[in-house]
Amino acid sequence: MAINFSFSATGTSRFAQVIGQQGSRFLIGKEVVYDKVFHGLANESVSAGNIYDPKAFVGQHGFWAYFIMPTAKGESNYSFLCLNSYDRAQFTFGFMQYAAHVPNGDFVVFLKRLLALPDAGEYFPKLVLQNNRIFYRGSTGALSQLENDVSSQALMNYLNPSLNDVEGQELICAARMVHWATNDPSNRTLQVQLAIDNFKQYMHLYSKRFNLDGFPDRVCQMVCDIKHQGRARDQAIVDALNTNGNFDLAFSRLQQLGKPKYGNRISAVSSVITKLVAAGIFGKKYDAVQNDFA
Repeated sequence: MAINFSFSATGTSRFAQVIGQQGSRFLIGKEVVYDKVFHGLANESVSAGNIYDPKAFVGQHGFWAYFIMPTAKGESNYSFLCLNSYDRAQFTFGFMQYAAHVPNGDFVVFLKRLLALPDAGEYFPKLVLQNNRIFYRGSTGALSQLENDVSSQALMNYLNPSLNDVEGQELICAARMVHWATNDPSNRTLQVQLAIDNFKQYMHLYSKRFNLDGFPDRVCQMVCDIKHQGRARDQAIVDALNTNGNFDLAFSRLQQLGKPKYGNRISAVSSVITKLVAAGIFGKKYDAVQNDFA
């Protein structure tokens, strides 16, 4: 049976409560206006039980559970409930901020994996996964494909019809995602699995593009974070890494890329890397043949 919600507001904060179930209301997000034009929701709250802790995943993923940690800090302050529906992506969710605007991108992959879970019908009863594509089932039973190799616009519009206002459909989809991540450990596990899959792919790709074989983890992580956020072009990264093996200098140069605009993000990521180095967790080098750190 599908989970339905009632909605309420306090100031700019929007809340939901499950209809027919006992339990207090929960925060969906706060209404925000972005760039003086776009309206949407933002959930940057951090709550116990919904924060990424690498120690809970190191048994399965080893060092990679820590390798993604600096970027998770920069993206969401480790929050599995982080939500953004106010910019051009129209809908972004999770501790790594998976964004719906990229065809075959991380959000599309994440949603497909969610739709394969046993509780999928309770949260998105009208979405159907067929031939590894997401479809919407209308009232007549007809299926409409929401994403393909070229576009995910129909899926974006399903999740958030427009950036002109906070619509009812936007509230419903946001409430579903927040409630699901809060109440189902499988949702949070999928978020982490996808992040680690992505970063392994990043390192395989970037090790070739930037010749990172033998480079220390802190340098590799900063390269991955730069590319994940998109705050510098490849040539700027190449130039920063061109230090004749002086990895400290390379790391320092990478920290400067995008700093005028993204200084807070870079500081947050750098701080986590510094702590991981001090704890003896970082201090490995990348092996391109194994696509791993040792």
